[in-house]
Amino acid sequence: MPSLRVRRATEDDLPAIVALIADDGLGKSREDLSTPPNPKYRAAFAALAADPNQVMAVLVDDAGGGEMIGCLQLTFIPGLSRQGAWRCQVESVRIASTRRGQGLGRFLFDWVIGECRRRGCDLVQLTTDKRRIDARRFYEALGFTASHEGMKLAL
Repeated sequence: MPSLRVRRATEDDLPAIVALIADDGLGKSREDLSTPPNPKYRAAFAALAADPNQVMAVLVDDAGGGEMIGCLQLTFIPGLSRQGAWRCQVESVRIASTRRGQGLGRFLFDWVIGECRRRGCDLVQLTTDKRRIDARRFYEALGFTASHEGMKLAL
């Protein structure tokens, strides 16, 4: 896919990133698409940009005029378990609904895995909402296994 590239997001990308995150049944009810973007998004993006262990990345189609067609967040986590292993937590994975089923998610995850190897990670992990059946199948096809039961506490 020669016209595709992954790059670090900039603050100017924020409205398009929020739109991608909201571009599904679950995201519609959780995200705020107001213009200008909610100040909470700007504060979160500034924190991500300032932290070298955070990467907000976007997938761009240069053949489509530089259209942003995907995004995700990587958090690189040092740890003492697994003999001091670094791991990468993948969050906010989205491909534009109009572009799903074209191999773009696999392209994006090939980049993720390469980036994790480049940074010396021993493990790549993610969670997916139990209602996202297709996402789970996709992650399993990439080789991810449901080895743990994730838990959350909303505050």
